[in-house]
Amino acid sequence: MKISFEKKDIEKILQDLATENGKFNKIYPGESADRQPLHTVYGGANLFKSTLAAKFGDLGKRALNAYAPDFATLACALQFPGFERLPKGKSEIEALAKEIENDKEAFEKKDKDIYLAYIVYQRVLEKLSREAVEDFRIDFEDGFGNRPDDEEDATAVQAAQQVAEGMKNNTLPPFIGIRIKPFTEELKARGIRTLDIFLTTLSELTDGKLPDNFLVTLPKVTIAPQVAALVDLFEIIENKTKIASGTLKVELMIETTQSIYDWSGDIVIPKLVDAARGRCRGAHFGTYDYTATCNITATYQAMRHPSCDFAKDVMQVSLAGTGVWLSDGATTTMPIGPHRAAKGGPDLSDEQKAENEKVVFSAWKLAYDNVMHSLKNGYYQGWDLNPGQLPIRYAANYLFFLSSLNDVSVRLSNFIGKAAQATLSGNEFDDAATGQGLLNYFLRALSIGAVSMNEVEKTGLTLEEIKSKSFKVIVDNRSKK
Repeated sequence: MKISFEKKDIEKILQDLATENGKFNKIYPGESADRQPLHTVYGGANLFKSTLAAKFGDLGKRALNAYAPDFATLACALQFPGFERLPKGKSEIEALAKEIENDKEAFEKKDKDIYLAYIVYQRVLEKLSREAVEDFRIDFEDGFGNRPDDEEDATAVQAAQQVAEGMKNNTLPPFIGIRIKPFTEELKARGIRTLDIFLTTLSELTDGKLPDNFLVTLPKVTIAPQVAALVDLFEIIENKTKIASGTLKVELMIETTQSIYDWSGDIVIPKLVDAARGRCRGAHFGTYDYTATCNITATYQAMRHPSCDFAKDVMQVSLAGTGVWLSDGATTTMPIGPHRAAKGGPDLSDEQKAENEKVVFSAWKLAYDNVMHSLKNGYYQGWDLNPGQLPIRYAANYLFFLSSLNDVSVRLSNFIGKAAQATLSGNEFDDAATGQGLLNYFLRALSIGAVSMNEVEKTGLTLEEIKSKSFKVIVDNRSKK
């Protein structure tokens, strides 16, 4: 075989390609295999307590027990696949649950939809008891409002004290952070002051330690210098406290049209992330502020509005492969019935109970449809604002992951086998990104409690392989055997 190129002819070309490929890989290292929370709960800083996560779990279970005390009622309220075949009577539902429990494997083959409805409900109950809140943001912005400086100063100190207490007693959710006010001209000084007070107080109480997965959320970002300013402030705080250098991370809120495109028509999001100098962990979409900047009236401001899908598509295309997490916004229709029985007063009438149920089920179905829309479009995180939304967040996620469990299991098993064979033969397997994507499905599903380790083992993967979180590591190890 004749070859036209000599080594000396192409050395510079290869070196130049290596340099440029290296630059590309630095910007696009691939999706992170770290655990990403499936939601962020926002709550006013003045209401934050170190035990809040457990309280939210109790309230979430109470809401579920009050309006959907069994799996069939929840499946019908959310219109799971096959819900039309579910019984309505209590005794019939109990009998069906007993039949499923007696032989789950046989029932899954008999009627997968009904089986999934039952399993999802059981896992939602377990999740609410074990880890009801995955991520919480102590909010000094919209959830707190504009208050006198003395009051916000005191609240910042109090919130830091509660976080320190939660760290001591291990009662905080696995992810937590604060949202400060935006760095607009009107509010920049207040946002900076709150950041300083909170972090300085927390550092003094914890000897410089922060909770695991701590983030600072910067809202209503419009220009990269706002992000750069926050990172400058991080460096000052780290230098003047015991907080280790590089510890503080930022989460950007994309909720203005200017954070999508600038005046010249350039996409802004990469510039915002670049301004964070390696400290950007996530980008969260703010549905209602964004639609307001698009001059959409309040009646039509909703998560599934076409303008929101457009903005989120731009976010997704801009940040795919960078390792920066994406999050959708919140459903603001709360699952709260209009009638409440007065303490010591008469019980609600049947008519009032029916009206409460109608309102709650409507809010639940809206939240469920919003979450499913996000998941189908590749947004695996969103916001929750009320404990009554938690069961629905988990139900949607669990059904989403479990519905495709068997298909993805087969795909991943085959994919790993082919990749290992290619490596063993000395060939390069050129679709590792797809393999990592399939593995990330299981990592997400495992982390939120949607699937069990026994179900993951259907792929042929071991617990140790799953823990590696790396498709490449799994393939390399298998090819050596």
